[in-house]
Amino acid sequence: MFAALTAALVVYALVRVFAGYPAAQQPAQALRRRELALVSAVADALLPPGGAIPESGREADVAGYVDRLVAASQPRQRALMRALFFLFEHATLFFPAPGGLRGLRRFSALDVSAREAVLERWRTSRLFPRRLVFTSLRALCTLGYFASPGVLRSLHLAPYAIDTPLCQADLWYPPIGAPRASLRRTRADLTPPSGGTPLALDAPLLAGYGEPGA
Repeated sequence: MFAALTAALVVYALVRVFAGYPAAQQPAQALRRRELALVSAVADALLPPGGAIPESGREADVAGYVDRLVAASQPRQRALMRALFFLFEHATLFFPAPGGLRGLRRFSALDVSAREAVLERWRTSRLFPRRLVFTSLRALCTLGYFASPGVLRSLHLAPYAIDTPLCQADLWYPPIGAPRASLRRTRADLTPPSGGTPLALDAPLLAGYGEPGA
């Protein structure tokens, strides 16, 4: 009896942790599809469609941004973020969502209203660690959301395409982050200074920030 119960619990744990996740829509650099699903579910609950900014968290590809952030992080920070995702995905076993037994499902399997209720409970919890977990997830999703070209266009913050003249200082200082050995230009490469004409509000945006298909 004990062996059968143990086997059933092991099977349940394996199914809960690994089974039923949708395939990633694009190749990921660091996160597994279960982690991508969790981040997308959190982002859509925090940043739903139809708000003041039309683009939702999923449409802004918050999960893709977080994937790239995790890939670029140091091993310790990477491990902490992945542990954060695992904790929140399965914390419904201890802090269930509304809906009885259905509230025990992993976070990414809940419906939208249940996800929102779970996030609100973490946000307003009397326990500081729970509020810290919520704040950490919200910070990651917010970073990804405001990195989206569509969101920046909606806020009129998308960068313009600016034809930058090459001035004397460019012969002395390398681009930010580049070594001095990258300085290859000479006085022959200098260009006339800008005419000082202000950019029009409808001026072309930087490549990658314009409307799709434009």
